[in-house]
Amino acid sequence: MPNWLLPESIADILPSEARKIEDLRRIILDHFRLYGYELVMPPMLEYLESLLAGAGKDTDLRTFKLIDQLSGRTLGLRADMTTQVARIDAHLLNRTSVTRLCYAGSVLHTRPSGLATREPLQIGAEIYGHAGLEADAEIQELACASLKLAGFSEMRLDLSHVGVLRAIVETDVKAQNDLTELTVLLGAKDVPALQVMTADYDAQTRAALLALPGLYGDVTVIDRARSVLPALPGITLALDDLTCLADFANLAGDIKVAIDLADLRGYQYESGAMFALYVQGLPNAVVRGGRYDHVGEAFGRARPATGFSMDLRELARLLPIAERKRAIRAPWGKEAKLRTKISQLRQAGEVVIQSLPGHDNDQDEFDCDRVLVLNNQDWVIAPLF
Repeated sequence: MPNWLLPESIADILPSEARKIEDLRRIILDHFRLYGYELVMPPMLEYLESLLAGAGKDTDLRTFKLIDQLSGRTLGLRADMTTQVARIDAHLLNRTSVTRLCYAGSVLHTRPSGLATREPLQIGAEIYGHAGLEADAEIQELACASLKLAGFSEMRLDLSHVGVLRAIVETDVKAQNDLTELTVLLGAKDVPALQVMTADYDAQTRAALLALPGLYGDVTVIDRARSVLPALPGITLALDDLTCLADFANLAGDIKVAIDLADLRGYQYESGAMFALYVQGLPNAVVRGGRYDHVGEAFGRARPATGFSMDLRELARLLPIAERKRAIRAPWGKEAKLRTKISQLRQAGEVVIQSLPGHDNDQDEFDCDRVLVLNNQDWVIAPLF
């Protein structure tokens, strides 16, 4: 096997794509800062029990495991950074006030999701310490604003709530035991399979579960849900939350809001309202987020929490090829005036590429349209034809 081959679903990022990704990372992180989010940088690997604390079975299956040669304990390569950031808030910062944190870094998955890479570049933001819907609304606003900064003008915000499913199955032990399979079937809206699985459930539980796949569409779905689902306190509270969050999202005016009560991916991890953002050109959600109040308990300090994350590599693929950056070609030399001129141009933000002796410039990312030439003992910029 050639030694330049990479593992399946692992790939190098070449110059033009790397610049798109890095530009996105800088723009989005700078935007997070304008909202008061502080950047943290968790490690790539941790002890497995810490890395998986509060996470669901899906995260466990996606996590690479290895043995630490120093301690003999099992380590995990992070498949998601959210739990790490929750650990930082609960155990290291240990603040009593509201804390806003953001992050950006590579994660690694044992298997790809569809055609995606196994090494996403995850970026996200989290709010800790506030249990009210104000935090959920801010997170949704920040996620939408981040996509707009990335150049996506049309998007759809899908809202759901884990409280609906949990209220439905609360008194049905058989349904509780089948939760993992139920969420898969609900997400696929596989009504025939749901009919088979729920055949021996309590009648009210079965009717409510079979109604969920049809509760998808615009915000009028919330009113339909109130009429077809049982009037359980947990369902009423969840639908009230979704009404408030949909109203807040509609204030933006240019975001299409939808409700999907069957989209419960991450139900093991989430504890309240969940959302997904979709853009043209990609069938899967580019952003996922929601509330996960219980995760901090694993680190000895329960804190209300809500946040979102997205994959910068996936976003970058949807954007047009970055324009080549204008640059200045300069000769190689030790002459003092030349070196001073090049330094001045670079300090002013110009890209100056020196031609090494005996080589032509072959750049994918830069377009050398000007050149430094010696004119009457001074180095000046001239057009390059």
